[in-house]
Amino acid sequence: MTKPRVFVTSKIPEQGLKILFENFDVQVSDYDGLIPKKILLEKVKGIDGLLCLLADPIDKEVIEAAGPQLKVIANYAVGYNNIDVEEATKRGIMVTNTPGVLTETTADLAWALMMAIARRIVEGDKFVRAGKFRGWEPMLLLGTDLYGATLGIIGFGRIGQAVARRAIGFKMKVLYYSRSRVNEQIEKELNATYVDLETLLKESDFVSLHLPLTKQTHHLIGQDQLKLMKKEAYLINTARGPIVDEKALVKALKENWIRGAALDVFENEPEIEPELLELENVVLAPHIGSASYNTRTKMSIMAAENIVKALSGEVPPNLVNIEVLKKK
Repeated sequence: MTKPRVFVTSKIPEQGLKILFENFDVQVSDYDGLIPKKILLEKVKGIDGLLCLLADPIDKEVIEAAGPQLKVIANYAVGYNNIDVEEATKRGIMVTNTPGVLTETTADLAWALMMAIARRIVEGDKFVRAGKFRGWEPMLLLGTDLYGATLGIIGFGRIGQAVARRAIGFKMKVLYYSRSRVNEQIEKELNATYVDLETLLKESDFVSLHLPLTKQTHHLIGQDQLKLMKKEAYLINTARGPIVDEKALVKALKENWIRGAALDVFENEPEIEPELLELENVVLAPHIGSASYNTRTKMSIMAAENIVKALSGEVPPNLVNIEVLKKK
């Protein structure tokens, strides 16, 4: 009996690949870097399952190229804005993601970025390596205290709440803005206050983004919003790049509307606004929010198990487009 065919667009941790190889005829891309669209269109022909990355554009063209036997698209990420879910649903294709597993790791990274930009860690590292350190100086690389500051969190789901939980130890005042308000018990546990977006931007010393990319959140943070922020404030983005208008952010950083920013994601990833690379008051990370050994391994297992369930005729545990079941 012929095994179902699965294509994986990039090498992932071995534990996930092992599950796939035990069950299917698997091909893993050997392309060095993100697989180009032209190659992807060739590789997906005739497959039953596709395991892809957030950076892979799984649009109508790719779905059509795969053919009518494609049953599942498993995204190796929580977000899935790279997939044309509507088109997949029309064709009866299940779309899955990897939620929950990267909550704490991404919250850790948000805090790492927050502390790095506030205490000028990257600048300090460059300073020392350049041989400029002459000893302790009273005015050398003065930064900003996190302890007792006001943290504004935009998007208060799993990750936003995990970031707030860490703020308790720093005695921070936590403000949050989200599509819907959480219950009073969670607010009490996290010492968090629900406010509107304008209030959050005006009152926060640190603004951290933790919301999905949608039509409504695209460029949610633009020129008008950046001008509302304190001149001493910092913007942290570990969510999705296009939530921030990158050109407006460059202007804000160059003209000192805000003190600094720390970004793990970018508007036109993997390309970055060239002027950002020239600024000292921004910390840039290469989309490593979930990049710990444990988390990336758990993600690989979760994505693989989603494919196993789907190709076994069962409902995968992390099905995104539940409405696809009506077509079965």
